[in-house]
Amino acid sequence: MSAGREVAISGIGLVTPAGIGVEANWERVRAGRSAAARDPELAGLTVDFSCRVPDFDANALLGRRTAWRLDRFVQLAMVAARQAVADAGHDPATWDGTRVGVVLGNSLGGTATFESQHRTYYDGAPDEVSALMIPMAMVNMVAGYVAIDQRVHGPSLVTATACASGAAALGTARAWLAADVCDIVLAGGTESAITPATLTGLSRMGALSTRRDEPAAASRPFAADRDGFVAAEGAAVLVLERADDLRARGARGYARLAGYGASSDAHHATAPDPEGRGVTRALRTALRDAGVAPDDVGHVNAHGTSTPMNDLTEARALHRVLGTRAAVTSTKGVTGHTLAAAGAVEAAYTALALRDGVVPPTANVTALDPEIEIDVVTGAARTTPLDVAVSTSLGFGGHNAALVLTAA
Repeated sequence: MSAGREVAISGIGLVTPAGIGVEANWERVRAGRSAAARDPELAGLTVDFSCRVPDFDANALLGRRTAWRLDRFVQLAMVAARQAVADAGHDPATWDGTRVGVVLGNSLGGTATFESQHRTYYDGAPDEVSALMIPMAMVNMVAGYVAIDQRVHGPSLVTATACASGAAALGTARAWLAADVCDIVLAGGTESAITPATLTGLSRMGALSTRRDEPAAASRPFAADRDGFVAAEGAAVLVLERADDLRARGARGYARLAGYGASSDAHHATAPDPEGRGVTRALRTALRDAGVAPDDVGHVNAHGTSTPMNDLTEARALHRVLGTRAAVTSTKGVTGHTLAAAGAVEAAYTALALRDGVVPPTANVTALDPEIEIDVVTGAARTTPLDVAVSTSLGFGGHNAALVLTAA
């Protein structure tokens, strides 16, 4: 991409288990304080803990008339989008909405809505099923509702590549800007599917940690004794625009979104290619797209789910491409795994790391897996000058995505 088409991250909105808002998130992530806790809504299940957004009051944040007709995954995204647009210094009342787009990652849609209405139907009360069930549950509606709320008349869509969805959304947004389809894009991801049925399904797969006696320590990416991820909810929306446009209005932004790469393992429905060949391809493509060399990368916010297979596979790929120079973290030790939102949440944290020259620690790691040969930051945040950073995402179905960010 030519210098005149550089893409800047001009605004960030975060609604995650680490907090509501950028600075609340960044403070907790830098401190490495886990958000996992016992979850009353999962009482009686084999896995009865999760990472939820603290003190999220949709009625207060969106207004009761808006909130009541939205599933929680849309509520989270709408709040994050409002934050991001305000943070970027834009006003939807005055922008040319035909030149603004929305692309958001999501995987499971309105799971909570569908499950509750399903119960109503099978309890013998079909006439009490909500007329809003379908628009509340449909995956695409998060992009539609954010477009309505932000007066966006350009393209809007949802990327659905499982846990790589948020990263894929950012890559798509970057392409729209490069192709002059839009001048501004609201891009990110959202997920809120911490329901008994969903958690039971993940548990039956063996994907979740079973550390019921110490949930706050359950998510421990790259640790020798990791045993699965902690399910989480959250949303992140980033405002992307061309760097020239940002400079023209006297703003600087957080970072540049310099490169994107994607690939498919074509290996297994839920297990990654054990050699990490797919994520290796995605990472090399992103570096080539950004025009940077592997030795330029100083930091990686890894997918790092805390599952035995993912972490080892990803570590092999990172070592193959980047060696041991980059300071690697997985912020899922704090937030848990926000599923489709993860790529966007972690891209936001990567931008903040570049802004401040700080790599957050990987929480809960006391002993690294001896087979993992990368520089995993543990214990405390590491202060270091940063010019180039990478965020990686891997999803069920063999979806891989990599983003390259550079300092603003």
